[in-house]
Amino acid sequence: MTALNLESTWRTEDGARLAATVWRAGAGRRAISSAMVGGGLGPVHWVLNAQVPGGYSRTDPVAHLDELAASHGLDGRGVGMLTAAAVERTVRGADGGVEVAATVGLRVPTWAAAPEGAPDPELAPMRLDDLPRPRGEAAWRPGTINVLAVVPVPLTDAALVNAVVTVTEAKTQALLEAGFPCTGTASDAVCVAVPEAGTPEPFAGPRSVWGARLARAVHQAVHAGALGYGALPAELR
Repeated sequence: MTALNLESTWRTEDGARLAATVWRAGAGRRAISSAMVGGGLGPVHWVLNAQVPGGYSRTDPVAHLDELAASHGLDGRGVGMLTAAAVERTVRGADGGVEVAATVGLRVPTWAAAPEGAPDPELAPMRLDDLPRPRGEAAWRPGTINVLAVVPVPLTDAALVNAVVTVTEAKTQALLEAGFPCTGTASDAVCVAVPEAGTPEPFAGPRSVWGARLARAVHQAVHAGALGYGALPAELR
């Protein structure tokens, strides 16, 4: 059995059929994450990546994630992420024991260092499908890149922080190579999970043994996801 055994589920919300993936990590793992639920450093028993409608406007995403986790029978400390990207198109990557799952939506490719005050419709608190748009232009489809990575060896706290940097660098490299001039989107999230037991590795930069494997696995998944997204008809993005 692989370490990253994803379950795919479906639900109907606001008239839309929406997918989610669940990883039931069980006991004995910890993670670092930027997610709204389970963010920071700590034990992780599960990771939920749930799709939301294209015009998501709930102002209580943490409560929403708690509801979704409960509906999947998830308890204990876990990580919950939301995305309007199509979770059914989750892409996998693997290298040397590191496993990655990524959902890639790129409706609003974003540079991290943007001018102050630059608007970003990715984060607009409104139903984007109701916005006026030029005649013939496809409906707005929000996008987010969520990355879950599972490394099979323990890492120190510092190495876990370094792993998030490595994931981000590999993601950006993949996007640029796939033809998207951006560093990601304004709502991307990441989770890196490792075993709790054992002597932790002190490094996870891209030239360390495990950091290099992590970078290649993330690059593989995000690059494939970006190419797949770019190949979609406009109405499906």
